[in-house]
Amino acid sequence: MVDKAKERQVNDVATLKALADPVRLAIISALMRSEGEPQTVKELAAALDEPQTKLYRHVKQLEAVGLIAVAGTRLVSGIVESRYVAAQESLRLSREMFSAGSETRTEAVDAVLAAIDLVRDGFRVQVRDGKLDFSAPDDGSAGPPAFVAHFAVRLDPERMVRLRRELGAIFDELAAEERSAAPDAVEVTAFALLYGVPVADAGADRAGGAGTESDAGPTAGAG
Repeated sequence: MVDKAKERQVNDVATLKALADPVRLAIISALMRSEGEPQTVKELAAALDEPQTKLYRHVKQLEAVGLIAVAGTRLVSGIVESRYVAAQESLRLSREMFSAGSETRTEAVDAVLAAIDLVRDGFRVQVRDGKLDFSAPDDGSAGPPAFVAHFAVRLDPERMVRLRRELGAIFDELAAEERSAAPDAVEVTAFALLYGVPVADAGADRAGGAGTESDAGPTAGAG
């Protein structure tokens, strides 16, 4: 049985490079969602709608840095088939890796960009398959309500700090939630990117941009 960590703090280049790919992130996400149920590469390929042969090298790279682990093997038609689980329930990138003098800064940013690509690709698939309805009312009476927002606003440093804490608290609360077993449960995807740039560096045209309204929901937050 694999001893799964509650959270893994990522602070090395090898693991960052493994995370800097949306396909590998999708594999980890799929295993984390499986609630400890081991998955074969064939099962992962079906879940991710990817060619099975494409996933083998990605799985091996994730296994090499300990992000996933073999939970068991079986012999299928004379071939050893491995079943994998995620080695942790959540991942957190070490803050120090993003500092200006960090030797791992490029790899850390690449891992964030891969996460953005993963969310974008997943969103495109759900829209393509007709599983998202941005016209649904906010009260959930006609299906799961969706929300999209983008905003650029000039804030005092103290307000920026409060906003960071407020968003962090929301995601910490979600991370602590038990997976729902309700028959009408929905898989929720949430992604946040918040950063502030000093006005002197941002430029007059970019520092105080206004948000826009859309049928998808009111614009809020900061980005």
